[in-house]
Amino acid sequence: MKFVLLTVVLAGGSFLFLSADSQPAVPDAPDFNLTREIEVVPPDPNLQAVRVATWNIERGTELDLISSELASNPADLLLLQEVDLRTVRANEKDVAAELARRLQLNAAFGTEFEELGQEKNGHAAYIGQATLTRLPIRKSRVLRFQRQSGFWKPHSWIPSSIPLMQRRLGSRIALVTELDFQGRLLVVYNAHLESRSAGPIQSAQLDEILADLKQYPPHTAVILGGDLNTKYMPSTFLHKLQKQGFESATGTRVERTHAIAMSLDWIFASGAVRLDEGQVRRNFKGSDHYPVYADLVAR
Repeated sequence: MKFVLLTVVLAGGSFLFLSADSQPAVPDAPDFNLTREIEVVPPDPNLQAVRVATWNIERGTELDLISSELASNPADLLLLQEVDLRTVRANEKDVAAELARRLQLNAAFGTEFEELGQEKNGHAAYIGQATLTRLPIRKSRVLRFQRQSGFWKPHSWIPSSIPLMQRRLGSRIALVTELDFQGRLLVVYNAHLESRSAGPIQSAQLDEILADLKQYPPHTAVILGGDLNTKYMPSTFLHKLQKQGFESATGTRVERTHAIAMSLDWIFASGAVRLDEGQVRRNFKGSDHYPVYADLVAR
C-alpha cells in the first residue's frame, strides 16, 4: 500500500496529511490564501536538464486521458491551470494529488475559486492551479490579484447548478513556487489571468506579477507561464514582457494554443535561465487548450 504525504504550509508551521487513498485527505475548507504541498517522491536536487510545460487541463474532467498524455510526454516542471478539487464534474477527485501520484511528481496547489453548484456530500468544491515538479520545492504561496472581475460573483437570481451560469467565490491568482535548480533559486509564477476582460484586467494582473517579482534579487531565474487569457491583441502582452527582460518559449511567434483559434497560453523566462525548443503540442487530447513545452537551460 502506497502512502501519500501532503503538507499544508502555514505561517509559522505546517500541517501534514497522510492517506492510503488515491485521493488523499484535504481540509474541508481550504484557506484561499494558503497553498497545499503534495509530496509523492524524493525530489532530485541534481537535475540538470529540465523539461517545462504549461497546460490548462479544463478542470481535469478527462483525467485518464490527461494523465496518459503527460506520462507519454514527460516534463520535469508542469504548470497546470483549471485543476479541480472535489467537483462533481471531475468525479469528486483531488486532481492535483492524483496527477502527482500518477506522474510521480511532487506538487504545490493554490485555490482560485470555490465552485458553487459543484459540491456533493456536504464537501465544498474548488478549482485552482497546480505546479508539479521533480525539483526540490523550497516554498510556495498564493499571489491573489487585487484587480479582479465581478463577473463570477454569486447572485440569488443566477442558478449556480447550470454550468453556463457557474458562480464562484474567490478570485484569480498566480501560484508562486520557489524551487532549487542547479543549486540556485528558480521562481515559478503559474498564472491564470482573467478571461472576462478585453485586456485591461489581464494587463493589470500581469503588472501585479511584475511588481511581486521585485522582491527577488536582480537576475533571479524566473519562469512565468500559464493561461494568460491573451485572446485580445496577444502580441501586446508579448512585447510588454519582452520589455521587462522576458523571453517567450516560442520566441517572437504568437502561437494558437486553444481549439478555437486563440493565443492564450505561454511560457516566459528571465534572469539566469532561458528556454529552448519551445513548441505548442496541438496533438494533445483531454482539454480545449494545447500545452506549451520547452527546455529550461541555465545561462
